[in-house]
Amino acid sequence: MIRLLLAEDQSMVREALAALLGLEPDFEVVAQVARGDEVLAAARTHTVDVALLDIEMPGMTGIDAAAELQRGLPALKVVVLTTFGRPGYLRRAMESGAHAFLVKDAPAAQLAAAVRKVLAGERVIDPTLAAAALSDGANPLTERERAVLRAAADGSTNAELAAALHLSQGTVRNYLSTAIQKLTARNRAEAVRIAREKGWL
Repeated sequence: MIRLLLAEDQSMVREALAALLGLEPDFEVVAQVARGDEVLAAARTHTVDVALLDIEMPGMTGIDAAAELQRGLPALKVVVLTTFGRPGYLRRAMESGAHAFLVKDAPAAQLAAAVRKVLAGERVIDPTLAAAALSDGANPLTERERAVLRAAADGSTNAELAAALHLSQGTVRNYLSTAIQKLTARNRAEAVRIAREKGWL
């Protein structure tokens, strides 16, 4: 039997997925969690073969949880599921060690086939997302620029950002200015919006 872990914060979606996957003769859903920061412990406790992770969860994103699984349980296979087909998410998920990346509205048979393929050593990527990721190109933002933009998303002033990130105000201003230029945005709010839409934050 293929032992599965489901990580999805919406209980109705999680239960529906569990029910659909449970219909497969070779699948057993052995663990379900609603938070990203519960994934690694659940995977260890239940000796899981494949973890299916939603991207947007409380506690930790599915992408960060995938990276944590890669470090803690490198033999475990990770399938990332998303409602948001953002090319930047695909790239980040693959960099974090995911073996498959699919949108949630894919047919159940396609998801089941993807699980079997990753166990056979293959990578499975939604073809539409793969094409979009290639046309979008790589994330132009550095890790530090992403951190400053993420922190700026709540409307904090440069002084507040500097204090929170332990940087000088001038350095914060420079990172924001560079990020705005790279994204050809008019201001920081637009830069945050563009980066989020592309899945770069």
